Amino acid sequence: MAAYQALNTPVSGKVAIKLHMGEPGNENYLRPEIVRDLVVNVNGTFVDSNTYYGGPRGMTAGHLLAARDHGFTFAPVDILDSEGDVRIPINGGFQLKEAILGSHIMNYDWIISVAHFKGHSMAGFGGTFKNLAIGIASPRGKKTIHDNEGGGMFSTSGPAFFEKIIDYNAGLMQAKQGRMLYINVLNNLSISCDCDANAPHPDMADIGIMASLDPVALEKASLDQIYARPEEERRHLVERIESRQGSLQVIFAEKAGLGSQQYELIKL
Repeated sequence: MAAYQALNTPVSGKVAIKLHMGEPGNENYLRPEIVRDLVVNVNGTFVDSNTYYGGPRGMTAGHLLAARDHGFTFAPVDILDSEGDVRIPINGGFQLKEAILGSHIMNYDWIISVAHFKGHSMAGFGGTFKNLAIGIASPRGKKTIHDNEGGGMFSTSGPAFFEKIIDYNAGLMQAKQGRMLYINVLNNLSISCDCDANAPHPDMADIGIMASLDPVALEKASLDQIYARPEEERRHLVERIESRQGSLQVIFAEKAGLGSQQYELIKL
């Protein structure tokens, strides 16, 4: 709540709280009690889309069950693609001209991204940009991000993968211009995603909660906090980020005009 209030940008209307409610078996997902006060205050709805890789969260019924089992019970849960998807334009994208999103996202006046910041096996790290692009994309949209045309499943990697992630963010931010804000929670900092049922336990101590109206600044500041930790503590997460060129997300996002890497860190 303190991070949200410091942004001095009250939301109104129907509010989507976009977060990852955790793959069954994962122990590092964002605990619902962390966001309870915020969600209740804004009368928010937890939102996510079904997975591309299948598993329990690949179908709406299983996704809703996972959300309930992990304690996301004090606000409505909306699986955005439960009634199909919607195509929105991407103006000036690196690779893509449209984003395919869970159709329900168009029902919301505001989006609050609450990203559990952590490592990721493909993206190096998962923060705001991955939370919004992969998380709101329908399975068909996820396929356009993950697969090369004519290639196999998860055949897109490296810079092309990051360009597609930023394209999806650009399309969403263009559609919801001025009606989005961004929070990163830097705790349970595993090297793997909350979609990994067997994600390793974190090596790092919890850092805190960061928020901004500029998603590029937020991602850069979050990375800087990781790199500021002692070497023996940050080593495995930094290796994961750098081995996948994860910082390209921030570079490409700034190039796409989504924000600036320059920021002022204000401690609450």
